[in-house]
Amino acid sequence: MKATEIEFVKLVGIEQSGNSVSLAYKKDVQNHIKTIHGAAQFTLAETQSGLYLQTLFPELEGYVIPLLRESKMKYKKPALRDIFAFASAEEKDIIKFKEQFLKKGRASLEVKVCIKDSEDICTAEGTFGWFISKI
Repeated sequence: MKATEIEFVKLVGIEQSGNSVSLAYKKDVQNHIKTIHGAAQFTLAETQSGLYLQTLFPELEGYVIPLLRESKMKYKKPALRDIFAFASAEEKDIIKFKEQFLKKGRASLEVKVCIKDSEDICTAEGTFGWFISKI
């Protein structure tokens, strides 16, 4: 399933372009001070982390259940423009994930996400701990 096909993701208004997601600065995702709501930024970051997993391991799609086990967000600057999410994982952690998954049919991986606005200002950063197991 494409990340942007999840009903909640559609409700928030997240859009996908290639292997990344974005969220427009619009009234229905703003908070009381007219910045993009923290929950909307979290949803953007979490969606990007899941999309990143699909990019890293396309051969597992349809054969595993990915579950978000833990997350941590740090909001750094007000989001006053369109925002875009960028994900990454440590190469050593990816290698460890592959080894453990081949051995046990389940493994964990931490994905880091940075949210930047259209002027390249980092508005938030997060880490997302995924547990992935065979169906």
